[in-house]
Amino acid sequence: MEAESGGVVRRRLQKTESAEMRWVVPGGANEDDEIESSDDGGFDTPVAASGSRGGGFSDEDDGYEEDEMLRQRLVRTGPRADSFDVEALDVPGVYRHQEFTLGSCIVLTLQTLGVVFGDVGTSPLYTFDVMFNKYPITAKEDVLGALSLVIYTLILIPFLKYTLIVLWGNDDGEGGTFALYSLICRNAKASLLPNQLPSDTRISSFNLKVPSVELERSLKIKERLETSSMLKKLLLMLVLFGTSMVIADGVVTPAMSVMSAVNGLKVGISSVNEGEVVMITAAFLIVLFSLQRFGTSKVGLAVGPALFIWFCCLAGIGIYNLRIYGSEVFRAFNPVYIYYYFERNTTEAWMSLGGCLLCATGSEAMFADLCYFSVKSVQLTFVFLVLPCLLLGYLGQAAFLMENLDKSQQIFFLSIPSEAFWPVVFIATLAALIASRAMTTAIFSTIKQATALGCFPRLKIIHTSRKFMGQIYIPVMNWFLLVSCLAFVAVFGSINEIGNAYGIAELGVMMMTTVLVTIIMLLIWQVNIVIVLCFLTLFLGLELFFFSSVLGSAADGSWVLLVFAAVLYLVMYIWNYGTKLKYETEVKQKLSMDLLTQLGCNLGTVRAPGIGLLYNELVRGVPAIFGHFLTTLPAMHSMIIFVCIKWVPVPVVPQNERFLFRRVCPKNYHMFRCIARYGYKDVRKENTQAFEQLLIESLEKFIRREAQERSLESDHNDDTDSEDEIASSSSRVLVGPNGSIYSLGVPLAEPGGGTDNSALGSSLSFDGSSLDNELSFVHKAKESGVVYLLGHGDIRARKESFFLKKLVINYFYAFLRKNCRRGIATLSVPHTRLMQVAMQYMV
Repeated sequence: MEAESGGVVRRRLQKTESAEMRWVVPGGANEDDEIESSDDGGFDTPVAASGSRGGGFSDEDDGYEEDEMLRQRLVRTGPRADSFDVEALDVPGVYRHQEFTLGSCIVLTLQTLGVVFGDVGTSPLYTFDVMFNKYPITAKEDVLGALSLVIYTLILIPFLKYTLIVLWGNDDGEGGTFALYSLICRNAKASLLPNQLPSDTRISSFNLKVPSVELERSLKIKERLETSSMLKKLLLMLVLFGTSMVIADGVVTPAMSVMSAVNGLKVGISSVNEGEVVMITAAFLIVLFSLQRFGTSKVGLAVGPALFIWFCCLAGIGIYNLRIYGSEVFRAFNPVYIYYYFERNTTEAWMSLGGCLLCATGSEAMFADLCYFSVKSVQLTFVFLVLPCLLLGYLGQAAFLMENLDKSQQIFFLSIPSEAFWPVVFIATLAALIASRAMTTAIFSTIKQATALGCFPRLKIIHTSRKFMGQIYIPVMNWFLLVSCLAFVAVFGSINEIGNAYGIAELGVMMMTTVLVTIIMLLIWQVNIVIVLCFLTLFLGLELFFFSSVLGSAADGSWVLLVFAAVLYLVMYIWNYGTKLKYETEVKQKLSMDLLTQLGCNLGTVRAPGIGLLYNELVRGVPAIFGHFLTTLPAMHSMIIFVCIKWVPVPVVPQNERFLFRRVCPKNYHMFRCIARYGYKDVRKENTQAFEQLLIESLEKFIRREAQERSLESDHNDDTDSEDEIASSSSRVLVGPNGSIYSLGVPLAEPGGGTDNSALGSSLSFDGSSLDNELSFVHKAKESGVVYLLGHGDIRARKESFFLKKLVINYFYAFLRKNCRRGIATLSVPHTRLMQVAMQYMV
């Protein structure tokens, strides 16, 4: 690399195959020491110039690579100037996640209460009740031991693990299981769906952190994860298991929170029985899920203040009980009481762990609901408001229990001063409803992320806010959660039984989060191995210890939740498995460029004026369904654009980076490929006309840029004496619109095999008149109309396949695919402009 006088660093790159990133030896390495990764894509992949090595390496290069790999530094060199890369790099303003100042963090503190901390804030309603429901309290030391367990569970899990560590594992502000998975997939090619493109890393919101070569472990883990299909499958299975537990948690949370709040009526009104509590709880749940469709922005004005009042009530009641019953409970901060607790009552203490864990419920929801709040604001709120109020609340309840050992149920409501009883019951019920609603919203966000990454069937998604794209509503999932909640309430009928199931759901998610964050520590953060082992051993060991307790009580009815989570897991796994098989089959059966070349520019049919947008799932090659259109339709449009809706593992793709174009076949074929990229938080509800207008404008920009690049190549060719000298030239550059220098070591569109070079050369000459003619051709085609060509490709298992594969593909996956939404549904295409052809693949 050489520094020019203008301060611009220019990279002189040898002409080779497609290269998005290069391993370059630091400190003045020459061009021959570069190791390039190629991008094979049929006709779309440019052919290396004759002066290049063609992607091959000599023995010396191979040996050098082995010896020096760990001392190489991964740097972003100028990308090859093909259409995808130049299009992706044309960014007038780089997108970055919003940074928050200290002042704005303080303002956000109150706003985070209703959205993030509702679940963990309502845990004092039921924690001690579930802990002591299996056996009576016989001594004050039992209360101190149980309180010490609660205190250190709060400190270790919500505070130390989630607030100080896990929150930093967010994906550009997005939290949750799939956000962690997306972060891993972005830093290592760990996704099982083979539709990744090197140009995806050019999205400005991709924010790829380059692995540090100083840490050999990080590079080895990355290589191992990318090359092992077994590890990829295991990682996916862990993520799907965690997601199924999150959804199960979303079923148990409303049931547990609302029923525990309604139980206060039994204390205030002695005539209220358990059956009436169940009926009232069911009524509240129906109202709660019915209001879900209005969105957070419409009903959330009172959420923050209501939760603030609730936390103040917790602290106030705790202080009141400490003054009335004494401060002896402060001794519980000494962890030795945990040892005494297990020494005196080993079995009872072990069984109470499931109830103890409930004090940390909402920790995962706190991470999943991160969304539009900064990490600092969440940390400030938890450390200076939520945690002190929770500790005061538990200390007050323990102080009450120390003097009332026979009152081990409904402890929270019994400890309330009589003058404040009914106002607190009202606030508690409101807080429980808010906590349930926040958890349901987190489920919607998780489902949308899973859908975008190909792990959940497509469902109708309604965006309830114009300002915040994360506020969504999924009708089918909403009513499914309601029916499941009502079923759990009716079947269990008691917070003690629901509490054990609650612990199973929470621990399942927590353990998966621990494993994923450990991978992130090793792969991305590159933390010292000792710290990583301490994190994994401490938290996974602690969670497994808790899990052994709740699993021991699964026979009491909690097994129902495990079956529920297993069914959800199978749905997601079958969908991902079928989607992967379908995509791989379409890749194998795509049309060859030789066939299109033989058909000629008219494709063996009549080309009628107009634009045909052929939707498919391939990011490279011409889909087999296009051959079906050629044989089925009497004519084909004068311009064909293969549109692929592609989800990339980033939260948001900026609008000006949405479309990538590449020419398919020679110029006179008028065929292009377009990849429309969306992040898993993007809103895909564009107006049809706006979508078409943006697409055509992007196509015109691509054609102009292509002409500019050809003009630069032509100018360079005029200065050379022969074609051999042209081929051997090692430094051609392109000045992009943002002033960057890019390598033109590989031509933008080279002829494929079987094409007449002279004819193709003439078709690819870009002078001014040729550019004007093609733009005029695009305008005329647009005026003639745009037609959407949809190919529905279904898969069936071959006759010789195993019975299990036939069952999964022919019945389960077919059922899911038949009843889910089509990928084109969000564009609301008029039926008069829609053509559909079905095709079946045997897998």
